Amino acid sequence: MERVTHHGRETAYRVFDRDSSGETVLCVHGSGGSHAVWKSQSRLADEYTIVGLDLSGHGNSDDVETDPGYEALSAYVDDVVAVASAVDADILVGNSLGGAVVLETVLNREYEPSKLVLTGTGARLAVLDDLLSWLADDFERAIEFLHAPDRLFHDPSPQLVEMSLAAMQDAGQAVVSRDFQTCHTFDVREKIATIETETLAVVGEHDKLTPKRYHEYFVSEMPDCSLAVIDDAAHLPMLENPAQFNETLRSFLST
Repeated sequence: MERVTHHGRETAYRVFDRDSSGETVLCVHGSGGSHAVWKSQSRLADEYTIVGLDLSGHGNSDDVETDPGYEALSAYVDDVVAVASAVDADILVGNSLGGAVVLETVLNREYEPSKLVLTGTGARLAVLDDLLSWLADDFERAIEFLHAPDRLFHDPSPQLVEMSLAAMQDAGQAVVSRDFQTCHTFDVREKIATIETETLAVVGEHDKLTPKRYHEYFVSEMPDCSLAVIDDAAHLPMLENPAQFNETLRSFLST
């Protein structure tokens, strides 16, 4: 893991590069995740430099003392901007909360990627009240809910579920709850029409957390956005069907 220091903390990131000549793609994970959710995108490292970061409080990155909501979102944006600057990232890819972070970066920071990929996310990310309550008071029940069919995964291998559970347990209740509360307050529906960056909205066909209509909204509101649906996947299509996800990403990046 490599690290960049900013705002008094260190943000960790991993670079996958096998002498590629393509652009640098920075990938941002979702709530309770880490750079490991992008492990299968390392298969593209012959063509592109793939970078996955750990947001503050996740994986190998230092945590940050911040309240949930816009303050936490801004701290996560600081992480992205710091790593993007360190690796000279051209393209931003965001999943779930990571999509919100990517959108906030483009809307409110002086950073202009050449392309965006938004997967399993939305311009608004309201969270069920029950889930927010469980995250605060019954963390195990919250994790169980998220790993029910067609939420994080459609039909995953036991190894994928184990990896996801371990990441959430490692991040811990306070950080995961902060993530979902931050998602709950996120709403840029009135702003996304100003984003002129070429964008691809990617959704797993079975995703109940951020369903297809969330991604169709991007297409209808953003000036240059197209839609891709990944078969046999839910909220984490880059993990559950990496072959189709990677081919979709490759096709978008090559145009």
